[in-house]
Amino acid sequence: MTRFVLAFTFGTFLTLASACDLNAQDEVLPPGAQPAPAAPAASKVEPTTPASPSSSSNLLDQVESQMDPVKDKVSEVAREVDQNKTAQEVSAGILQPIYALAEACAGFPFYWSAFTVMVIGVVGFGLQLVLGKLVMLAKFKFSLTEAISDAIGLIISLIGLVLTTQAATENSTFPQSPFAVLSATAIGTLVGLYFYKWGQAQELRAAAAPKPAAKK
Repeated sequence: MTRFVLAFTFGTFLTLASACDLNAQDEVLPPGAQPAPAAPAASKVEPTTPASPSSSSNLLDQVESQMDPVKDKVSEVAREVDQNKTAQEVSAGILQPIYALAEACAGFPFYWSAFTVMVIGVVGFGLQLVLGKLVMLAKFKFSLTEAISDAIGLIISLIGLVLTTQAATENSTFPQSPFAVLSATAIGTLVGLYFYKWGQAQELRAAAAPKPAAKK
């Protein structure tokens, strides 16, 4: 075993020595020989920077610049209509009956009733839009038209509730009476629940009704 190791070591040493001699012979040039010219350096190719896409801010600026003429035109038309005496008379004619009705009805009972009606709308349309449409969706009878109708009713009721509260605060003692506010809220909630159940029953009945046969 020792001989095998020594022989292997000696053979490896001879192999390395012969490789070094060959490298040395390759590097030594014969007399009178000219060294080979060096290879020309490869020219550096500068990477091209890709064009960056337009940013969202530039897009918004373009949209705003295109909308500026439209805004100017609308403002110009609005100024002309505001200065037109015919338009002023028509506007006054529309608002005058509303002002007269508001002055005649301004009082505690009117704001209590208006607040109650708006609560009925908020509760009824809100439940119909959320719970009612979930029931219809579970029965695979969802109607987008009914959902939009309920959403519009809810928005109108919310706006009416806000405006009623604002007008009552300025012109009545209704907001200062906890009994009036609580009673109107309670009655509006109960009536709203009733209308929700009634509307839900009507919608389920319409969904369960057989479809009319197509005319041939």
